[in-house]
Amino acid sequence: MNRPAPEIIDFLDCEVTKMIAEKYGYEPMEALRQFVYSATHELLENADMGLHLYSAGVIFDLWEAEKVTGDPRRSIYIREG
Repeated sequence: MNRPAPEIIDFLDCEVTKMIAEKYGYEPMEALRQFVYSATHELLENADMGLHLYSAGVIFDLWEAEKVTGDPRRSIYIREG
């Protein structure tokens, strides 16, 4: 598995964590934990998936889709049809 550059992951972790904390009222460390241990983050860490090329807003949407449905692929940004 190829991994994106660490600075890209760090940037996206920071931005998505802020969005999670703001919307859901989590403390920053809990928001980070929620994101880092998600299937969305697992996809993000695989450069072959190309998720690191999306904006933090799109990645947040994938994480939120995962939170609601259990599957980040249910996001409007990547679901089929």
